[in-house]
Amino acid sequence: MTAAPRPPSWRPQAAPGVLAARARMLATVRRFFADRGVLEVETPVLSAAATTDPQIESFATAYCGPGAAEPRPAWLLSSPELAMKRLLAAGAGDIYQIARAFRNGELGRWHNPEFTLLEWYRRDRDHRDLAAETVELIAAVAVGPRRPGAAVSLAYGPLFEECTGVDPHVATGAGGVAELAAAARRHGIEAPAGLDRTDPSPWLDLLFSHRVQPALASMGLVVVSDYPASQAALARVRPGRPGRPGGGPAVAERFEVFWDGLELANGFHELTDAAEQRARFAAELRRRAAAGSPPVPADERFLAALDAGLPACAGVAVGLDRCLARTLGAACLAEVLAFPWERA
Repeated sequence: MTAAPRPPSWRPQAAPGVLAARARMLATVRRFFADRGVLEVETPVLSAAATTDPQIESFATAYCGPGAAEPRPAWLLSSPELAMKRLLAAGAGDIYQIARAFRNGELGRWHNPEFTLLEWYRRDRDHRDLAAETVELIAAVAVGPRRPGAAVSLAYGPLFEECTGVDPHVATGAGGVAELAAAARRHGIEAPAGLDRTDPSPWLDLLFSHRVQPALASMGLVVVSDYPASQAALARVRPGRPGRPGGGPAVAERFEVFWDGLELANGFHELTDAAEQRARFAAELRRRAAAGSPPVPADERFLAALDAGLPACAGVAVGLDRCLARTLGAACLAEVLAFPWERA
């Protein structure tokens, strides 16, 4: 039997019914936030600063024209997060955005270099409040026979240890990385060449993606929270109370939502300490340099907004393409994109 011929590359990948389902999803998102009094905003996708996260690469370009004596470097943003927080610092209330986001080098079954990201922020809320609202949002847009049931809430530490045999809150520093690397070998996981041997974060991510996420594959919606402090990113860290009643290790006030093992959302009780954020950016830039990654500028305008005062808030980003794919039972992300990278 011969394989069916591939359609011409000019044709869209997604079927008309999928495009209609995407339109309904976007309309539902806007109704969801309109009913809650959350304001829709727009921020640039082209910026003078790039993400400092060592595990994310931004697309680089340059502006040439009026106001630029020479080409001015610019980057396509991987998230509208920092610009939206500048709006919050300037006095905006609860806000959301349906944004185009870009990540260089990310292409696969559930990745596309350009994707649709829903991000929103709620003042005077914490990560637990926003995790609950995220589950409500997913339930609102995931209509039909595949609609998930009630979400299960799990703590990162016990879940990770059960799946890998390693306590992630203990595995910090160089010694911890050695323990995580040994666990990867024990489970037959091949680490990418050049993976940082001093930073536990990429090793935690490696083990999580290979051991923990597959364990969630048949559990429907799962909210994972209380990440290790090294996984805080832009989240607050709750101090630990080891040896005291109700105590435990320091944890990041962060959550992620998974649907049958596929990550849909990542949210934080947002860090508002400008000095701590500067220190985190500096540490990320040092790790990028050690890994040989291209140098990028940190977002100084965002840091200035933190200096001015970011109100207490929580924020979350949801991958709408992935949410649509799970809702429709798609086998990969490309099935729900009009023009995935291979046809862009």
